[in-house]
Amino acid sequence: MNNVVMSKILITSGPTREYLDPIRYLTNASSGRMGAALATAALESGYEVIVVSGPVEVEYPAGCEVIHVVSTEEMHVAAMQAFASCEGAIGAAAPCDYRPFSILTDKMSKDDFIRTPSAQGELLLRLRETPDVMAALGEMKRGADDPLGRQWLVAFALETSDHHVRALQKLQRKHCDMIVVNDPTSINGRSSNVEILDPSGATLAKLSGVKLEIARRLIAEIRRVSKSH
Repeated sequence: MNNVVMSKILITSGPTREYLDPIRYLTNASSGRMGAALATAALESGYEVIVVSGPVEVEYPAGCEVIHVVSTEEMHVAAMQAFASCEGAIGAAAPCDYRPFSILTDKMSKDDFIRTPSAQGELLLRLRETPDVMAALGEMKRGADDPLGRQWLVAFALETSDHHVRALQKLQRKHCDMIVVNDPTSINGRSSNVEILDPSGATLAKLSGVKLEIARRLIAEIRRVSKSH
């Protein structure tokens, strides 16, 4: 029997957490369901799959390698390391965009806050940006003239307004080949409504249904587009 060398892809999935103290943290609402569906669909299509996942309750298919992370920085480092050996990456994760300047070693207490008549009940947080995981992958992805072969990048964009404009801005800033636009109704649900856009802003597909079927259609679209380049 001939050995078949399968292409490997990276999938980021789930949220990240940025701790304020040992108890409290900032995060995004993400269940990891789409990431798990994409991993299943990619395995079905013959890919080897690496999943870099934040904290989730869903289970990923047994056939993929799962790298568990907590913070956005951890996801950034793990994704950069994994992407080098992959044909492409799908960014289905919802990393936290900001983190505190420092993490308190003890739990914050209301008694610790300075109270003034003009600031009753207020707590001000100083935050700094976290690494942009997909933009970092976009900066490092190989071009068509690279001896190791061209890499592709597909991002997700969850938007509440100006969906196309915001999604295309993200696509260009992150150097992606496609972007999948969805909205908050997809969060933690088993189904979703998405639109796939190419760099010109053209709609490649509009998909509705359970996330596994959407994932299968998306993987098929990625294979079609990547083969045409």
